[in-house]
Amino acid sequence: MNIKSTKFIVIAVITFIILFLMNYIGNDLPDKLERALMTAVAGVVGLTIGMWFVHRNSKDDTHHDFD
Repeated sequence: MNIKSTKFIVIAVITFIILFLMNYIGNDLPDKLERALMTAVAGVVGLTIGMWFVHRNSKDDTHHDFD
């Protein structure tokens, strides 16, 4: 999946919404908005880094033998 594609943007937005709602609804602490935003942003950043790594290595056709 290309990071600059529309499909990735949609997946990132859905990930943000799900993580935000899970943390906002299930938290009773006074700083629940800040925690939910930080967790959702961290999830999208992690998704982006992971997809960048996968996309970078998808062009490599060499066989890596780790034995």
